[in-house]
Amino acid sequence: MSKNTRFLLVSLPASISPTNDHDEALTALRSAVTTDYGTVFPFSVPEFKIGTLDALVQQADELAKLEAACEGVVGKVGDSLKTILEGDESKISKHKTVNDKPAEQYLKSFHWNKIKYRADKPLGEIIGTLQKEITSIDNQVKEKYNSYNQIKTNLTALQRRQTGNLATKSLTSVVPPSLLIRDSEYLETHLIAVPLTLTKDFLRTYETLAPMVVPRSAVQVSTDSEFALYAVTTFKKHSLDFVHKCRESKWTPRDFKFKEEGAAEETRELERVGKEEEKVWGEAVRLGRTAWGEGVMCWVHVLALRVFVETVLRYGLPLNFVCGLVKTTGKLAKKVRSSLDVSYSYLGGNAFGRDKKGRVTKDDSATSADMQAAGHMGDGGEYSAYVCYEFEVL
Repeated sequence: MSKNTRFLLVSLPASISPTNDHDEALTALRSAVTTDYGTVFPFSVPEFKIGTLDALVQQADELAKLEAACEGVVGKVGDSLKTILEGDESKISKHKTVNDKPAEQYLKSFHWNKIKYRADKPLGEIIGTLQKEITSIDNQVKEKYNSYNQIKTNLTALQRRQTGNLATKSLTSVVPPSLLIRDSEYLETHLIAVPLTLTKDFLRTYETLAPMVVPRSAVQVSTDSEFALYAVTTFKKHSLDFVHKCRESKWTPRDFKFKEEGAAEETRELERVGKEEEKVWGEAVRLGRTAWGEGVMCWVHVLALRVFVETVLRYGLPLNFVCGLVKTTGKLAKKVRSSLDVSYSYLGGNAFGRDKKGRVTKDDSATSADMQAAGHMGDGGEYSAYVCYEFEVL
């Protein structure tokens, strides 16, 4: 789906058609939008059990919050997919599907899932089910991606220990055991990574850096493009002082304990964590794909509920309305709304008027706090004469 694609869900009373016919009303909506600004598709919204007016007003508020939560979860899952797929848009788009189909196709052919969200249940119960579902999706994705990030961090650390410089990498395969003093009651060997630019200073001063450093004990073990690694022998009781003074001199003491078959163990651990990372990566991608699709489905069902509740509040009973999905672009969305305002401003009563040139104008003084409290202010807190929700699936 193009990043510039925007959708509007529009609900209008069937009375916009002289015959109150749904098909004719949809044709009227298409005429109002015009193909210059967007394409209109029928959008099926079932009828639900209606409670009291107070309950509907409260549910309108709950649904507004729930829609924002759904949009947020879908966005976060999308971001997670982007991270794990390293920003490869071609791969990301393949995983952003709904039931293995593009999201746009799902929107165009939307039908209420009567098995998952039974329309004969009270509205409050359906809303509760959707709230639990989007929360569950969010929690599952967080848990899996946190697990992957931890394993990825561990793998990166292990790889760095194999490929880094002498100040950070594992010394298991670098230091010969014969260079180390082991099992001595008084002496021990320190391994110091010294920047190449400081090796002369090191060799000139290390013997006087702390008390009881064994003279001429410094042995160069290895070098790379940044550091030289030296082994130095000191008496144990002055080891801490020597290590502290090394750090002050910007030399890096390396904590190293010789271990039989240590190199083989490190290789096995790197292979184990590498395989674990591949396994969890695959699980995270599959979960991200599934969660994104399920999140979009949840979101669209919430939008359908918002349309229904607002339609009842706005147009009253008995219900007789038509709902259309308008596909447009970010730039043309305002023109779609303006065209709809021109055609259907009369539905807003005193909230809309016309200037001397016949252009539709909004009378802000007529949009009272009661409208906002009842959830009639629409997206962005702006009152419209008809039910309209604008959204973008990224």
